[in-house]
Amino acid sequence: MTPELVRVLGVDLGERRIGVAVSDSGGLVASPRCTILRGGDPAADRAKVAAIVTESGAQRVVVGLPVSLDGRRGPAARSAGEEASALAELLGPQGVDVETFDERLTTVSAERQLVEAGRRGRARRQVIDQVAATVMLQAWLDAHRSDDDA
Repeated sequence: MTPELVRVLGVDLGERRIGVAVSDSGGLVASPRCTILRGGDPAADRAKVAAIVTESGAQRVVVGLPVSLDGRRGPAARSAGEEASALAELLGPQGVDVETFDERLTTVSAERQLVEAGRRGRARRQVIDQVAATVMLQAWLDAHRSDDDA
């Protein structure tokens, strides 16, 4: 699905924080990038994401879609879809593609990784969103690499 190797930004949208991860330039490995604290103005939050896209040289943004375990799209998933559409409008003129990707269980997986690494309480809360974005982005990269290999 990814025609050439590109840097990809992964975004995990939370109510209070936005976790951001970025791939290497070959689109193979995801790494945590930062956490954006929401400021109450969605347009300003999107502008912060857009600035990271520009700064990192990303050519694609993957927004985590919190689909329920049974596959339904509840309010959080609808909200993430709307945010992805708004990001697409903002970034489209720059030639940056925006898409959504099922992020089921990424926060659970990220939490488990941080616990295993010995991160506790506040230290874990400060990075959980960017680790969740990393887990989601790595899953997207792996899925697309598998598609390309098939």
